[in-house]
Amino acid sequence: MKKFKFISLSLLFFGTGVFAQDLDAAKKAIDAEQYQKAKTILKSLIASSPDKGKNYFHLGEIYLALENIDSAKIYFDKGITVKEDGKFNYIGLGEISLDKGNAAEADANFAKATADLRKKDTEEFLYIAKAYVNSENPDYKKAIASAKKATTINPKFAQAFLTLGDAQVGDKDVNSAYSSYRTAYDLDNSLLRAKMQLGVITKNAKAFPEAIAAFDEVIKLNANYGPVYRELAETYYFWSTNAGDKAKREEYIKKAVDFSAKYKSLTDNSIESRMRHADFLILAKDYQALQVEAEEMQKLDKVNPRILRYLGYASYENKKYDESIKALNDFIAKADAKRVTGRDYLFLSKAKLAKAISPEGTIADKAMFDNAMADLKKATEIDPAIGAEFSDLGVDLYKKKLYLEAIPVFAAATKAPDSPNALLDNFYLGNAVLFYVANDLDTDEKRKDPKVQEMLKLADVAYGNVVAGSPTTQDAHLNRAKINRFIVGEEGKTNAVAAYEKYIEVVTTKGEAEMAKDSVKAGLIGAYSYIGSHYAISDKVKAKENFEKALALDPTSQYIKESLDVLKK
Repeated sequence: MKKFKFISLSLLFFGTGVFAQDLDAAKKAIDAEQYQKAKTILKSLIASSPDKGKNYFHLGEIYLALENIDSAKIYFDKGITVKEDGKFNYIGLGEISLDKGNAAEADANFAKATADLRKKDTEEFLYIAKAYVNSENPDYKKAIASAKKATTINPKFAQAFLTLGDAQVGDKDVNSAYSSYRTAYDLDNSLLRAKMQLGVITKNAKAFPEAIAAFDEVIKLNANYGPVYRELAETYYFWSTNAGDKAKREEYIKKAVDFSAKYKSLTDNSIESRMRHADFLILAKDYQALQVEAEEMQKLDKVNPRILRYLGYASYENKKYDESIKALNDFIAKADAKRVTGRDYLFLSKAKLAKAISPEGTIADKAMFDNAMADLKKATEIDPAIGAEFSDLGVDLYKKKLYLEAIPVFAAATKAPDSPNALLDNFYLGNAVLFYVANDLDTDEKRKDPKVQEMLKLADVAYGNVVAGSPTTQDAHLNRAKINRFIVGEEGKTNAVAAYEKYIEVVTTKGEAEMAKDSVKAGLIGAYSYIGSHYAISDKVKAKENFEKALALDPTSQYIKESLDVLKK
């Protein structure tokens, strides 16, 4: 979801009578994040005063923030054509351009909005600053510059200082942001959002008790101000993730969910506010409540694809796998491709795996399993860190000797290099390939298949990752050598020799006790024998030296004896 950042209506509207009262109500509704109510008011204003461009602009901005770009553009395009203040709608079109990544087009639209400004005009600069902050491709430096133009022209423009603070937060200048928010509130102490943002800065610094105290101050001023309860919900949620005590974690999660529900009740229970509550339920992992919320939303709106996402997530967690698969497939088909996340494919993959793998842990539906792996690959292409969540599944398949099935799971897991299991996942990946090729493919012809060769190279990289992070992991060197022996061509042979030599170096350094182990002795015999055969033609001295070392470890080996005899001739 495009993060909704506060859309303020101007404090500088002029007008009297019913129009002014309705506009004031719209401003209050937007500030309270009662967006459905605000849309209703603005549509009424457009119907009664179709020649006022700002009404179109603010309505379009709400739609844009709620990710309904088509509706937003319709209102911006209409607004441009009206007589009064139509140019404001170029700012909305500029934000759409920013979202598309077209900065030049955005600048052209902003230039149209600021053409022929009077000396004391400030609103245009305010809303251009907001566009730079709210865009999916924000430019906080330009937002700060535009907001400062507004505050320079009108040093008492509280809304401009509020937006300046938002831009400075985005630019990671928290100290300046705190000062801007405080100035905004000092200039207009009815501007509760500015006071609330002071608490948000404290929350982001993980000073959770102090943040809660700051939000409580806002509630004392207006107990029905919905946004502050959302901030309280987030504060308790983040506090729960830092709480060492399990009882405290559960207490804070419960408070978080309760405050989120309070937020929803005070923000008109519209689809938009329900979706914000649903987003929070996902964070809190309250999937029972999410299921209920999603099903209720679907009754109200059968079009919005995000509701299908909620249904898909909740259904999976509540073990309704068929429903989850259907909902997520429908979501991916209907949603804008930019809105589909790695986590969407993750849940889809998990739901399919739940059906593909039997309760005993065997593959009950190979086609479904392969389909799940394809979704997992898409998930890690979008968000590599997701792969780390599949380590346990890979290990389970590996232990059941389902090596071919374990390979794509570990391939996904290794896309997350910062995972605490990264080295182990790479080691398992290499082993899964090695054991599949060595045990399940019984002919050289099968092993030379291009897909198998690609798999072998993947294993070589995986073992390389292991030894890069842990150079003394001797089995990674040994198994890397074995993998390269299956790789077609001289490069594979050369790499096998290099890996065997590293194996010999590592175990030799560890001393006689390590070298005396049966498994290590077998590894050394294999290493010396392969190196000896590799140099049999190009360097007979080195070949003989290695075979003699192998013979010392295995005096009964007929192969080693015969090889030495040939070299002596």
